[in-house]
Amino acid sequence: MGAKVVQITESKKQIQRMHQLFDAQQAAFRKNPMPSFDERVANLKKLRTMLMDNIDTLVECIDTDFSCRSSTETKLADIMPVIHGIDYSIKNLRDWMAPVKRKVSPLFQPASARVEYQPLGVIGIISPWNYTISLSMGPLVAALAAGNRAMIKMSEFTPATSAYVEQMISNTFSEDLVAIVNGDAEVATEFSGIPWNHLLFTGSTAVGRHVMRVAAANLTPVTLELGGKSPTIISDHVDMDEAVQPIVFGKAFNAGQTCIAPDYILCPEQRLDHLVDRIQYFYAKMYPTLKHNDDYSSVVNERQYNRLQSYLDDAEKKGATIIACNHSDEDMASGTRKLPIHLVLNATSDMKVMQEEIFGPILPIVATRSVDDALAFINDRPSPLALYYFGSDKSEQKHVLEQVRAGGVCINDTLSHFAQEDLHFGGVGESGMGAYHGQDGFLTFSHAKSVFVKNRFNSTKFAYPPFGTAIHKLIFSVFLR
Repeated sequence: MGAKVVQITESKKQIQRMHQLFDAQQAAFRKNPMPSFDERVANLKKLRTMLMDNIDTLVECIDTDFSCRSSTETKLADIMPVIHGIDYSIKNLRDWMAPVKRKVSPLFQPASARVEYQPLGVIGIISPWNYTISLSMGPLVAALAAGNRAMIKMSEFTPATSAYVEQMISNTFSEDLVAIVNGDAEVATEFSGIPWNHLLFTGSTAVGRHVMRVAAANLTPVTLELGGKSPTIISDHVDMDEAVQPIVFGKAFNAGQTCIAPDYILCPEQRLDHLVDRIQYFYAKMYPTLKHNDDYSSVVNERQYNRLQSYLDDAEKKGATIIACNHSDEDMASGTRKLPIHLVLNATSDMKVMQEEIFGPILPIVATRSVDDALAFINDRPSPLALYYFGSDKSEQKHVLEQVRAGGVCINDTLSHFAQEDLHFGGVGESGMGAYHGQDGFLTFSHAKSVFVKNRFNSTKFAYPPFGTAIHKLIFSVFLR
């Protein structure tokens, strides 16, 4: 009989390569466990040059993956945050790397104490499909600034972009410093099970639970950037036009496929009609047409499009009033995955649109009797990744901030908090754990090592046995009172 032929699938090949890369990065890190400031800055500058030199191609790849993705949205949300993150990190990195002096108790004087920030080692990054560049390269900025090596699992749902990112990275960095892994769900599961020094995952809460469960086998520390249903509160007194414009922008941007998009609106019942009217007005003003408008992005694939349609069908069957903001009355059902914003009125808790993160251009609106009624509605549900409040009353702003636990908050705006490098980005509870951006990213991917230094005179010896001496009695009389 001939030798048995074992066919190795593409996924198996990627998994084998992934483990080889991990071993190579571990070995390289041991040879250089504390990269200098100059080395880190050089790596960040190489990453910046790589992105700037490839903006047009990246825009084309993302547009291909979505079938239509606004080039402006790609530059605003995928490229600019990474470039600004690199610049901010380079500007502040020397201060971040500096040891921090800590106080020493009089009992242990003379001595000194400090905290030194040491790279963790090899970082795993799992990025999603909605912002392929910013949610892969953004964490990479933090990992490189902290002196680590990194591997990134790109999304299989954006094949053109993921393949091009792999090509760019391989042309820019050695594989033992930064490497890209592509592949399906089997590859992603295996990726989660590698004993990383830290693993950062961006994606859904459901998948985040699985990633954490797999990582727990190795006691791998994780940062989970998840999602959830980010609420928007309309106050009794805010100018409706001033509130609605940023809400429409935040919901229509990338066709709502944003983890911090406004998921639903809590509006005073007496202002509902005015709210609906102004949403339709400003949506039409921003997007005069939809089907052939390159400014308005498509839903990424048929699976996501069908999921969103099923949410609308479910809401309508359960009594909701659906308003499709298709102001040009275009035929959106043929030859496109573009979905207009759909307002869902009379939304109730038994509807999928109020149970699942929407991640698309569907906007439920819930009538409330007061701000406290809105806060109670939010607090009855898992903590959101983002909270949006529209109102100028300072005492009410303070009340909202004190009463709701959320990953981040925007007052009188949407989405903008993500772009602030000096504000950490992360969730709480079911919307995630841990954070990155700016110094918080540096700290996430660093080990804060405590260092205590004694000189020739060591006062600790006065505590040595035999116990019960006059010295021990003196120590207790001074420090135990």
